[in-house]
Amino acid sequence: MEPLQSHRVEMLSIAVALVAVGAGTAYYFYLQRKPKGPKGCLDADNFKEFLLVKRTLLSHNVAKFRFALPTPTSVLGLPIGQHMSCRGKDSVGQEVTKPYTPTTLDSDVGYFELVIKMYPQGRMSHHFREMREGDYLAVKGPKGRFKYQPGQVRAFGMLAGGTGITPMFQVARAILENPHDETKIHLIYANVTYEDILLKEELDNFARSFPDQFHVYYVLNQPPEIWDGGVGYVSKEMVQIHCPAPASDIQILMCGPPPMNKAMAAHLNELGYTPEMQFKF
Repeated sequence: MEPLQSHRVEMLSIAVALVAVGAGTAYYFYLQRKPKGPKGCLDADNFKEFLLVKRTLLSHNVAKFRFALPTPTSVLGLPIGQHMSCRGKDSVGQEVTKPYTPTTLDSDVGYFELVIKMYPQGRMSHHFREMREGDYLAVKGPKGRFKYQPGQVRAFGMLAGGTGITPMFQVARAILENPHDETKIHLIYANVTYEDILLKEELDNFARSFPDQFHVYYVLNQPPEIWDGGVGYVSKEMVQIHCPAPASDIQILMCGPPPMNKAMAAHLNELGYTPEMQFKF
C-alpha cells in the first residue's frame, strides 16, 4: 500500500473510533439523564409520618388502614418483598416499633394500606386499635433481605401463618399483575379459625383469575363443620403435595409465628430443600 493511502486509512480508522467513543459517551449521559420513576417517600434512616385517611374494620380484630402519601402521584417506594418499621405507643405509653408489610404496591399511587390484626395483648396492636382517621403513623424503611425480580425462579412455594400472609400477598400480587411474569405460586396458608383468614377474598380472586399460575390451600386448627381444606398444623405431607418439588429454580418462602417457622424449616430439610431454596421473612 502507498504511504499516502496508508495514512488516509489510518486517519479514517481513528475517526471512526472517535465517533464510536463519542456515541458511547453520549448514550451513557443519556442514560444518566433519562427520567426515572417517581422517588419513593420512605426514608431508611428516619421516621416519616403519614396521615390515616381511612380505617375499615374487616372483623372484630382486623382492620385495613389507608395512609395518604404527600401527593396524589407519590409512591411509597418499597421494593417487592420488603417491609417497613412502624412506631407507636403501647397501653402504658411506652414507645414500640414493629415491622409490617403493606398490601399495596407502588402501582397504587398516592397512598398505601396496611391490614392489621390487633391482638389483645399486642403492644403495637394497642396503637393501631387506638388510631382514628386524622392521626399520623411514623414509618421508616425499606427494610429486609428479600428483593423480588421477575423471573428469578420458576415457582414459589409459600408457607404463611396468620399475619404472615402480608409479604406473600405483596409478592403474589406483583407477579400476577405483571403480564410478562410467568412465575407460579403455590400458597399454603394456616390459621386457627375460618374468621382468622386474612385477605381471603383477594386470594380466592387470584385463584379464580389465574388458575394456571396461583394455587392456595387453606389449613385450619379449628375448621367449621363443612370444610374441604387442611385440618390441624401444616404437615410435611401437605408441603410435599402442595408446594413445588425441590429444584434449583424454585424457592420456598416462609412467614408465620416462630414455632411454625421452625416446624416448616424441619419439614423442608427432611424433604430435601437446600438452604438456598428456603427464605424466611
